Amino acid sequence: MKALGKLLLTIVIVGTTLWSVGLLYYAPLLPERWRTAGAIGFALLTVLAFLLLPRRGRTAAGALAVFALLVIAFLRIPASNNRDWQPEVAVTPYATVNGDIVTIHGVRNFDYRTETDFTPRWETRTYDLSKLDSGDIIAVYWAGKAIAHVMVSFGFQGKDFLAVSIETRKEKGEEYSTLAGFFRQYELVYIVADERDVIRVRTTFRQPQEDVYIYRTRGPVRNIRRIFLDYIETMNDMHKQARFYNTLTTNCTTSILMHTRMNPESPPLSWKVLLSGYVPDYLYELGRIDTAKPFAELEKLSLVNARAHAADKDSAFSQRIREGLPKPAPLP
Repeated sequence: MKALGKLLLTIVIVGTTLWSVGLLYYAPLLPERWRTAGAIGFALLTVLAFLLLPRRGRTAAGALAVFALLVIAFLRIPASNNRDWQPEVAVTPYATVNGDIVTIHGVRNFDYRTETDFTPRWETRTYDLSKLDSGDIIAVYWAGKAIAHVMVSFGFQGKDFLAVSIETRKEKGEEYSTLAGFFRQYELVYIVADERDVIRVRTTFRQPQEDVYIYRTRGPVRNIRRIFLDYIETMNDMHKQARFYNTLTTNCTTSILMHTRMNPESPPLSWKVLLSGYVPDYLYELGRIDTAKPFAELEKLSLVNARAHAADKDSAFSQRIREGLPKPAPLP
């Protein structure tokens, strides 16, 4: 038992030390020019303390106390809406609700020439909640099956579609890092957009182009409306007070799952949510998307790249990319 206790303590110390090193290197806790030295110095001091100090128990207690202080400092790092943002994430959307009429400010509808060469266009659009009758899952792949960027698109009687993409809000000159995403490096942003924007930028303008799939979900209309209003509430909160992105806990897919918690039929957490590329498979298993065909056939049908290329800037873009897809069958 004593040997097991020592092993567990060693695992805890190694784990907390690695997390602390990552925090000091990535998080905006130290000035950027000091972060590398701070992370290396912390790791060396920890190793030397356990090698040179005579009482391992006291050393471990001291290491855990330092870890606790770093956690407190980490949790006190403030998120901000006021930075020099990249233009595609420059606006935080918000909405006003008057009965069934929802007016959204900051709907993105860029005119792209390339992924980085575009005319910014942020619009104010109005939607009738009584006409909201569908919610589609959009899954975007660029590096194999396991990882995808997942978005939701809300449909209003098949005429208007509003896509919501939950993303990292990067500053000018900032690149995405999976590891940095664990350490409050990026704020979170909800991009509310015309589908011609968020789909075409991925199917047409990014190089290499990404594979975009649309899956039409099945569920009670009342549930879709609750989720939509929960999105609106979150966007309004984030317009006032910024939030942080987290690679594991607060990303595009886990955030969608949290919005579905508004309904008792919300799917349980699964490894297929954490490995976001398998979300469509998971929804198929749960019967939340059409199951009349084998999943492999549905997946092939749901790839919209060719239809997106053909539709291009057509005002009927959303209708054309859904041609041939199974129509959503609302549940009672």
